[in-house]
Amino acid sequence: MSEATCPDKESVDRGKRAMRVGMVVSDKGDKTITVECHRIMRHQKYGKYMRRRSKLRAHDEKNEAKVGDRVKVAACRRLSKTKYWRLVEVVSSL
Repeated sequence: MSEATCPDKESVDRGKRAMRVGMVVSDKGDKTITVECHRIMRHQKYGKYMRRRSKLRAHDEKNEAKVGDRVKVAACRRLSKTKYWRLVEVVSSL
């Protein structure tokens, strides 16, 4: 392939990826953080609003996120048995 037909790694469009914002609850693993995400949903039958949470394992290559930080994570390919997310940025830190 010539240089013109082979796109750079940075210019490749990755498409729309699922993004979540949450709080880091654990950073004990090497290059791994646990992020807790909250969402509010409405009960189908009764209509009451309920708070639901989910814990995501995310890949943190530089070990930059600490417990209590608010972070943005994006979906990616499966990296381990439980890791399907990668750290995009630290939104705010303690």
